[in-house]
Amino acid sequence: MLLCVTASHKTASFELLERLSRHPETVAPTLVEAGAQGAVVLATCNRFEAYVESDGLDTDAVLDVVAQATGIPSADLDGSYRVIDDRRVAEHLFAVASGLESVVSGEGEIAGQVRRALTGARKQGTTSPALERLFQRASQAQRKVKNVTALQRAGRSLVRLSLELADSRIADWAAERVLLVGTGAYAAVTLATLRERGAVDISVYSPSGRAELFAKKHGIRPVFDDDYAAIAQRSSLLITCTTATEPVLGPAHLQRTTAAQVADAKNGCPVASPGSAPHLSSQLVIDLGMPRNVDPAVAQLEGVALLDLETIRLHAPLEELQATDAARAIVHEAAEDFHAVGSRATVTPGVVALRTHIFGLLEAEIERARNRGDEDGLVEQAMRHLAGVLLHTPTTRAHELAADGRGGEFLSALETLYGLVPDAGEAAESEIA
Repeated sequence: MLLCVTASHKTASFELLERLSRHPETVAPTLVEAGAQGAVVLATCNRFEAYVESDGLDTDAVLDVVAQATGIPSADLDGSYRVIDDRRVAEHLFAVASGLESVVSGEGEIAGQVRRALTGARKQGTTSPALERLFQRASQAQRKVKNVTALQRAGRSLVRLSLELADSRIADWAAERVLLVGTGAYAAVTLATLRERGAVDISVYSPSGRAELFAKKHGIRPVFDDDYAAIAQRSSLLITCTTATEPVLGPAHLQRTTAAQVADAKNGCPVASPGSAPHLSSQLVIDLGMPRNVDPAVAQLEGVALLDLETIRLHAPLEELQATDAARAIVHEAAEDFHAVGSRATVTPGVVALRTHIFGLLEAEIERARNRGDEDGLVEQAMRHLAGVLLHTPTTRAHELAADGRGGEFLSALETLYGLVPDAGEAAESEIA
């Protein structure tokens, strides 16, 4: 059975999502240790979802494991999540991967995050055949939505939306001194979007030491640890988008005693307190990190405005109804196809076993006919036709039963009538075929 526990911007507070996203890598292994056949965790800036295949863990057990792995008491999760099970899981994930459940309907970053969630589960060894097929089909559905509808052309990414919100504060993007904090996929998207708007004075800092490589690749200036605070103070626009679990930008980086003030102090000159150290008269800080990359106290500094994901979410545009309707139709069809294929997979080993049994008997009878002088092959032809006719009805009926969730009845009948017990491993292999 497939199960999804989801907390998103639609059900949970920003603070809770931030807490859930701090250590998502511990959740899937803990679920498997608790008895799940497989688990994949999708943690983004606006959602935390655990996809689980299990016949032994019920919803309460899964929630207990999530609470244990994240260190968040179960009571804190109450009312902040939804449980999706069985046939609804596929359609939900396909909609998520296609951007239909995002803050900005149609945003493109989520598709890569879904793919990376599966890759991460593979590395941890927590996937299962059913989850592999589920996530692979999700990517296929997302690509069809992208190619067939106008959803992603109409939808705007969080990066683009945040910079559009910044437009009201920025008269000339070419005159901005921009400091980009982070060097991951979001940083690359942010840099490209900044350049689209005309920004040219761009530096990059990486808390993990990757600034120089990123800067060389993209033709911008790297910022090193010793210069980070000084460059931050001189930047008019700062955008953070790292995977750090603790803030990488705080009041101390934007207002602190400068080297010049230290020199003045040594010379006996009056020195302002660290909290009043000079900085640009107007700075805009955009925090795209989850968990937060920026200490909220930054917003209390004079002349500093903070735009974080919670604020950006409040300004998300209404869905493009026509594009959304078309996309949801594709997602629904893809989910139905997923279930149809999955249902057939449950009886495929039985159908194969039946056909192998019948054709084994057929070949023996054909050999006898040849030995009796079937030189023109008419008997063989008639027997092969008859075998095909006889197999058609049970094969069709097997698929009908599977679609109704009654595939077990077909397998039981095979064992009762013919003594055939299909290999369970064949069913698992057909799941990801």
